[in-house]
Amino acid sequence: MIHPLRSNGRAYGIRTLWTALALFSAVNILAQTPSSTSSVPIYDLLLKGGHVLDSRNNIDSVMDVAIKDGKIAKVAANIAPSDALRTVDAKGLYVAPGLIDIHVHVYAGTGERNSYAGDLAVPPDGFTFRTGVTTVVDAGCSGWRNFEDFKQRIIDRSKTRVFALLNIVGSGMRGPKYEQNTADMDGEATAAMALKYPQTVVGIKTAHFEGPEWIAVEQAVIAGTKANIPVMVDFGVDRPTRPIYDLLTSKLRPGDIYTHMYSGLRHEQDPVTLGPSKAFIEGRKRGVYFDVGFGGGSFKWSLAVPMVKDGFIPDSISTDLHVGSMNSAMKDELNVADRFLALGLPLKEVVAEMTSHPAHEIKHDELGNLSAGSVADVAVLRLQNGKFGFTDMLNTRFDGTERLICELTIKDGKIVYDLNGISADLWNQPPSPHAE
Repeated sequence: MIHPLRSNGRAYGIRTLWTALALFSAVNILAQTPSSTSSVPIYDLLLKGGHVLDSRNNIDSVMDVAIKDGKIAKVAANIAPSDALRTVDAKGLYVAPGLIDIHVHVYAGTGERNSYAGDLAVPPDGFTFRTGVTTVVDAGCSGWRNFEDFKQRIIDRSKTRVFALLNIVGSGMRGPKYEQNTADMDGEATAAMALKYPQTVVGIKTAHFEGPEWIAVEQAVIAGTKANIPVMVDFGVDRPTRPIYDLLTSKLRPGDIYTHMYSGLRHEQDPVTLGPSKAFIEGRKRGVYFDVGFGGGSFKWSLAVPMVKDGFIPDSISTDLHVGSMNSAMKDELNVADRFLALGLPLKEVVAEMTSHPAHEIKHDELGNLSAGSVADVAVLRLQNGKFGFTDMLNTRFDGTERLICELTIKDGKIVYDLNGISADLWNQPPSPHAE
């Protein structure tokens, strides 16, 4: 008789070997898999302790903002620095969505003299990130005839997110010879080009028209209606045959945009009350948006002061950036915003007019907010106290005590501007193990 243990000895040995191998594999797998308490960072970047201003989400308090893979991952009261590859101390600073300037001129590089499709335009990346701006809208430099050149030359090559308003003039904003050519104001062709590039063309622009008729506005509205995008109007020369009241109460649609709202060039102000004109009041009731569009000659303190006091504040703050305006009174987006702080608007309102409001006007509500999952465009701003002077188109000054300075700009989750190196390691300290 064979002993029971001996008879099963081979089977017993095999089972023992397989059990040992299984245990070894399990231990090895556990050793390589991070646990829920692992110290492996889960975020790429953390902005710690800043005062978050996000009007879309009604946030106006000290919060942390975490970024992962180019998106906002989390906004919360306390996120551990160990959860991020890199942490930036934002204490004492304001953290806002990347700013959106919906009136700029950036069709640069063609070499055309005295043209907003040439020498009068500026390259966007040179004038955006340093002021917290991550998105701009070119306001009519190109029309349907030359938009694709603009797209190839500037839009596709820029780190700044560049959208476009197509000029109702097919040749674009190239001076009086082109801009007064009513035969080139084609709503059908303009709409067709807008529909060809729906991710880039966000509106239609009519500007600088001097004639007595409504053709520029009417053709722009045809294009805007067919492409389902807003029309922005720079109303050009004031003509009694096309009054601003008719423009704002019957010609434009709800959701269209009147820019240069404080210029005083086209009866924007009531001559008796000095507040907004009846046209402005009725236009706002109708759903027309009002944009600053400061520019080189489109902002007067004599309008802005009484109109803001009367409660007629902008829907959006924009620059009308070009080589003339940036070197005169306007300066840049933050300098324009500073004027409204000086006029008494709360900071959260001013920031909303540079973020969620313009995003909504151009129908891109995915921008201008810090919602989880949104693109990680962020402006980190310092509010500086002191004595500052702000001028207008007539070189008259209004004094203020606050000024915004951009400390850090993040575009698509990447730091693209850092004024004082707050995201950098000290030169005499060991570099961060996660430094790029």
